[in-house]
Amino acid sequence: MISMEYGGAALRGGALISSSSFPSGHKLHFPQSSSLLKIQNHVCPMPSMVSLLPTTRCEAVEGRTIRVDLADTDWDNLGFGLVPTDYMYVMKCTQNGTFTEGKLQPYGPIELSPSSGVLNYGQGLFEGLKAYRKEDGSILLFRPEENALRMKSGAERMSMPSPTVEQFVDAVKLTVLSNKHWVPPVGKGSLYIRPLLMGSGPILGLAPAPEYIFLIFVSPVGNYFKEGLAPINLIVETDFHRATPGGTGGVKTIGNYASVLKAQAIAKAKGYSDVLYLDSVHKKYVEEVSSCNIFIVKGNVISTPELLGTILPGITRKSIIQVARNQGYQVDERPVSVDDLLDADEVFCTGTAVVVSPVGSITYHGKRVEYGHRGVGVVSQKLYCALTDLQKGITEDNMGWTMELN
Repeated sequence: MISMEYGGAALRGGALISSSSFPSGHKLHFPQSSSLLKIQNHVCPMPSMVSLLPTTRCEAVEGRTIRVDLADTDWDNLGFGLVPTDYMYVMKCTQNGTFTEGKLQPYGPIELSPSSGVLNYGQGLFEGLKAYRKEDGSILLFRPEENALRMKSGAERMSMPSPTVEQFVDAVKLTVLSNKHWVPPVGKGSLYIRPLLMGSGPILGLAPAPEYIFLIFVSPVGNYFKEGLAPINLIVETDFHRATPGGTGGVKTIGNYASVLKAQAIAKAKGYSDVLYLDSVHKKYVEEVSSCNIFIVKGNVISTPELLGTILPGITRKSIIQVARNQGYQVDERPVSVDDLLDADEVFCTGTAVVVSPVGSITYHGKRVEYGHRGVGVVSQKLYCALTDLQKGITEDNMGWTMELN
């Protein structure tokens, strides 16, 4: 083991770890041999990452004792709220559109000009993905390259430069490994990863910002809805709309989420879990919930609203479609009317935060329709288990969707 005092900067994993990132009096520890990163079926060398050793948990796996270093927190009571971790990743983009070398720094406030593009004109995007801990202590990422591609698409729509897929994925890996003891134990939750891209440069007139920041922070999380896998209750929103044709509903821009807060607050005050939005033209076709896609089940057919620019192309949505087809279901991407919704055998939502969330009831114009006696539907349960088992490394990944960090 090689020890390095925290006095200078160290280069690890393609990112600069600045000397200001660490408390004085501590040491960096780098193993002499590099660790390995397993991407699908290909094993690639990956430089070791910095870790400050927290508490240690030992687990027996197939007759072996696995040592897992975990942060000192209440793993049994994680909700979907922010738990500050150790490090965040920051990479800046200069005026010529080139991203500088990124670096890790302690998680905390960042400095922005009052005239920055993100504060004045909402020029910002975010992503969301998760890391899971396996029984052997290693860590899995789920389809991070899809998040990178979606950010690139959103950045083009919002007139912003974006990191390459390689830069994005490498930054995610580095951030997770630097906070690896915050990845919850098996069965206790996951590490939520939040990449941000924002116009940080000062601008007064309406125009793209002259500079940008790409940032990643992480937080251990439990269930998004307090119900967990228990069914949620939705209300169809008829006064407010989430997106319009030709707008930005199909990209993960920050303004899409601020605009749903009022309707969501009204719904929650009435006892509903969340809001289901309709299209803004005909006002009869289902689009999506505040932060997740929606599916309906009728017999052996699963339907979900087609992507026409007003609905976010969810990565969990895309994955569930493939998993369901592999299990023999017919999956249709088509216009889904309110009538189709109310006549369904089963309804469920999908998203990074919720994974698969069964819907127990939907209320529309005062009429409440319940599904599956308000229990977890057979299809929802089956797809939830299939996807989460794959995400957590319980079943073999024949899709090439997971990325293992050792």
